[in-house]
Amino acid sequence: MNTQLLTTRPEVRRSSRGSVNPFKGQHRRRLLRADLLTVLFWASLAGAIALWLADGGASGFSTPAGSFTALGIVAGLAGMDLVLLMLLLAARLPFIDGAVGHDRALEFHRKLGKPALYLLLAHGILIAIGYGMAEGLDPVTEAVNLWVQVPDMWLAYISMVLFIAVVVTSLVAVRRRFPYEFWYAVHLLTYAAVLTSIPHQFSVGGLFAPGTWQRWYWLAACIGTGAALLHNRVLEPIVATTRHKLSVSRVVQVAPGVVSIEMTGRHLDELTGAGGRFFIWRFLAPGMWWHPHPFSLSAEPLQLGPSGSLRITVRNLGKGSSQLARLKRGTKVAIEGPYGLFSTAARSRNHVVMIGAGIGITPIRALLESTPFNPGDATVILRGRSEKELYLGKEIMDLCQRRGATLYHLTGRRPAGVETWLPADATRSGYRLGSYAPNIAEADVYVCGPAAWAQNVLKDARAAGVREEQLHYERFDW
Repeated sequence: MNTQLLTTRPEVRRSSRGSVNPFKGQHRRRLLRADLLTVLFWASLAGAIALWLADGGASGFSTPAGSFTALGIVAGLAGMDLVLLMLLLAARLPFIDGAVGHDRALEFHRKLGKPALYLLLAHGILIAIGYGMAEGLDPVTEAVNLWVQVPDMWLAYISMVLFIAVVVTSLVAVRRRFPYEFWYAVHLLTYAAVLTSIPHQFSVGGLFAPGTWQRWYWLAACIGTGAALLHNRVLEPIVATTRHKLSVSRVVQVAPGVVSIEMTGRHLDELTGAGGRFFIWRFLAPGMWWHPHPFSLSAEPLQLGPSGSLRITVRNLGKGSSQLARLKRGTKVAIEGPYGLFSTAARSRNHVVMIGAGIGITPIRALLESTPFNPGDATVILRGRSEKELYLGKEIMDLCQRRGATLYHLTGRRPAGVETWLPADATRSGYRLGSYAPNIAEADVYVCGPAAWAQNVLKDARAAGVREEQLHYERFDW
């Protein structure tokens, strides 16, 4: 059989219908934070333009040339505001991470890339047209004159080239052609693009003119964004690495191409409850220290006296991860995180359904260990082509038996030509997600696995009546 049901402790199985929901308050607060982020997003755009208008910008629309110039300024203001918002979304701010999750913040970050670039391109083109009309020159000649005659304009041109490079390399079709390290290095050019765009705003744009509200708005926006990036992307990781003093204690083979890396450190009780949230790991060994690895814990940290231990489980999916199997005992580890909402912090219901495939099973194991539920209120579904791909399956079975969760093993290949997450025998039998979790519409659903497979699971969950706010998933793409 490709489908195995292990119903654990059926004698204590009960419904939580009508019982007190301890997650209701945190769910409401998380939604309010998400709404507040939406309001702040639109307010920042409107505020940037409104301040310019209040400082006399509206007078620029009095002539055709002035109108083009004014529209160019508006486009530049909006574009720069979007760029700063993109940087904040990538800054791993706890408020944003706790409201929408790291992956959704980065998804919105990517979606803003094209609009920001289009606005900045429109800014340059409209400014060249407006200035050219005022001086009786065509836009190309005016653009050349700006390059030659305005001392800081060449920096603005370089900034534009850098923005184009960042956005183009972030396109999915382009991004997948390059290794992560190349894409990441190019993406760092965003900081250079922002820095090189600022000087011409002093000499041409007048945004920082003394005595204007714009000056204080843009100073606060730029300094605040820079401070957030410095604190969360640089200082916090240094503090975490120094405080926890992690080092590799041993590497254990779980299955062919899959290893568990166990580490020891200090103050690891501070990391408990992270569930399936992920950390950024850097193993400080020759040829590896520069490579960041986003892996979730595969078990809750253990604190034994002054020291403790934690574990991640990784699969050989490329050159970077293949090196991890050869890590030596005592290798120092730098750490960032935890990040994401794949944890109890995302819960909104008493019932919970956890579904994992392949190496995506390992965060499910950590979440199963940490998230609270009554016996009978949790269902765990593990998916793989064979039992050998149900990594940490024995540990998960033991946890399900101890905590009173229902466990399914679904193995076998998917049917050809059918978009489904289920194996062929289950598909032929007409099974759906609701067949394994009858109360799924009343449950939080956690999904972790390959992107295409996960999308099929989520589609099935939505068809079963699960609301979007109850769906929580991690994606294994960058």
